[in-house]
Amino acid sequence: MKSKLFRVAVGLFLAASVAAQSMSAGNGTLMGFSAAGTREQREIEARFDASLKAENLRDWMKRLAARPHYTGSAAGKANAEFMADQFRKWGFDTKIESFDVLFPTPKTRLVEMTAPERFTLKLNEPALKEDSTSGQQDEQLPSYNAYSIDGDVTGPLVYVNYGTPADYDELDRRGISVKGKIVISRYGGAWRGIKPKVAAERGAIGSIIYSDPKNDGYYVGDVYPQGAFRNENGVQRGSVMDMPLYPGDPLTKGVGATKDARRIALKDAETLTKIPVLPISYADAAPLLKNLDGDVVPEPWRGALPLTYHFGGKTPTVRIKLEFNWDIKTINNVIAKMPGSVFPDQWIIRGNHHDAWVNGADDPISGLVAEMEEARAIGELAKAGWRPKRTIVYAAWDAEEQGLMGSTEWVETHAAELSKKAAVYINTDSNGRGFLGMGGSHTLERFINDVARDVRDPQMNMSVWERARAQQIVSGGTAARREAAERPDMRIGALGSGSDFTPFLQHMGIASLNLGFGGESGGGSYHSIYDSIDHYLRFGDTDFAYGVTLSKVCGRAVLRLANADTLPFEFTNFADTIGTYVNEVTRLTDTMREDTLLTNKLIESGMLRAVQDPRDTFVMPSPKGEVPKIDFTPLQNALKRLQASAAAYQKASAGKNAPAGTQKQLDEILINTERSLTSINGLPRRDWFRHQIYAPGFYTGYGVKTLPGVREAIEQRDWKEAGEQIMVVAATLERFAAEIDKAAKLF
Repeated sequence: MKSKLFRVAVGLFLAASVAAQSMSAGNGTLMGFSAAGTREQREIEARFDASLKAENLRDWMKRLAARPHYTGSAAGKANAEFMADQFRKWGFDTKIESFDVLFPTPKTRLVEMTAPERFTLKLNEPALKEDSTSGQQDEQLPSYNAYSIDGDVTGPLVYVNYGTPADYDELDRRGISVKGKIVISRYGGAWRGIKPKVAAERGAIGSIIYSDPKNDGYYVGDVYPQGAFRNENGVQRGSVMDMPLYPGDPLTKGVGATKDARRIALKDAETLTKIPVLPISYADAAPLLKNLDGDVVPEPWRGALPLTYHFGGKTPTVRIKLEFNWDIKTINNVIAKMPGSVFPDQWIIRGNHHDAWVNGADDPISGLVAEMEEARAIGELAKAGWRPKRTIVYAAWDAEEQGLMGSTEWVETHAAELSKKAAVYINTDSNGRGFLGMGGSHTLERFINDVARDVRDPQMNMSVWERARAQQIVSGGTAARREAAERPDMRIGALGSGSDFTPFLQHMGIASLNLGFGGESGGGSYHSIYDSIDHYLRFGDTDFAYGVTLSKVCGRAVLRLANADTLPFEFTNFADTIGTYVNEVTRLTDTMREDTLLTNKLIESGMLRAVQDPRDTFVMPSPKGEVPKIDFTPLQNALKRLQASAAAYQKASAGKNAPAGTQKQLDEILINTERSLTSINGLPRRDWFRHQIYAPGFYTGYGVKTLPGVREAIEQRDWKEAGEQIMVVAATLERFAAEIDKAAKLF
């Protein structure tokens, strides 16, 4: 408690010191608006704020999280119908749009230790008297990883830490092979789907994932029900679909999963795992880990269970048997529209998913109820006579948890229309207490910074922008602290994957934002039966103050985008960010070259063996190939062109509205800027991902790779492809700069 109070106190002090640099709430002309339009818009936003009610969020959460509502469930369909009725009452033209997707559910789950003794894992999350919905066993999905293949395998167990490529490199260095063996990895370090993917590439025959208490349990804080964190029986369910290849229905890549869609055979689905995989609790993991033989793992690999962590490799032996019902299930998206009065063919789309692995009070209902209250308040404005200039679309997506299915299938089905009409997509998911997180297209960075400056934090006497900035100054690294203190706008994060913005941004090239609060909420219920209303009301946003604040942030963003005279895109922040990415990939080759030269010299001299811990098993590595000089000139020249075009547009448009008769044309150019960052050919070996600036990493899953074609080619030491991708990205930036030039000429 003391450290938290100290942190807040320091944050308040630092916020006060930087507040003078920020635009005060309520002052200045809003981006995209005239002075008169700004006054009218602020009055609308004040009315919007006044109508928001925290009790609505609480009531809807109790309704929507009352029963398990996973993909294809009766409760999931009932929730969709309930939400559709609410949107209709609020004045939206609403429908439920359904798709049919592959969704496996388990019929056999068995994990047993067969030697040195026989022990069968429980694979069960018990009901708790303190949690009123945890006893709904007949309606709950059991703990499993969706899109694991069927399998019955037995083999020695090897502990692989987080199961990332770097962890397997460490195993290789020590001469430990997983070929023909079963691996056990802890959650963390990378998205869960990467763990069985890399294990299979290294020759493993099965994969177990567990939640270690060091990351997600008693090491972090008191466990549920006494505290917020994962107890010994809690299990993190989740999809292990290979989403870095493509999200959505595995059988209908690139096309909507309608009833009459052409589907590939199950055996041809690329995104299924190659080996069986199952998640377990740390209570079930303990006897497996306790019996591992081999050397003791290095300190960074050690968890918090009361045992010595070994690599294994011979003992124990473990059997995994998994069988699934490979069914096609109907999913239901709720789509609600309010037509624009001036530009009806320019859409501002706002979404949050509604499906959950079990009851899902935190994930996703905490974000969904904020979206619903936001839509209700906009409906009240419309009933009082206000109309948006642009069409507003609210969506509640189904089957996000399995692989962004609801949003992906909708986007693929309506791709032609969206390519013409979609201006911006705004996404939320789970929501908690604390600090505003902002990620998305950097063409919207200045816009969302301005929105955040105008929303007050419910705990502190400052804006949510000031509080987030103060946190960055207090807790960031040296460079991040300096930048947060000196840069006029906070830098928003680049988006990888993990939520429903992916098909909009990375497949279609629709400028997107992902928003939410967190940092002070208790964790530990994620994807378990304990993600419940009881858990959330004790450890989440208990009074829904930050739910209302999220409604204010997203509601303002929607209202400003819908009402602006000109869409509030800005390009100097984007150009600045691209400059950091270009510098990063350039430095990456320099660092790799230096590391390679040093490693090879140490190998040649025999010194590398001498610096190893004498207790470690060690296999002398092979020398690495030379890192050649790569010509980044085309990329650097394109960056200069981009920077010049961005500066020219800023100068031409500063303080001006679009000339009469050109407003619609200008908006169309601005919308097309993000489209110009995509390529119909997509990224190497994954053509579904078309965006050339942002993508989930092939071996990170949710984690973003910026300039992904160039960066990943370098990381994989494919120098020919790196050169080719430099040319692709340079051409992309040239196209983007040309669109900015078109817009500037209109002024």
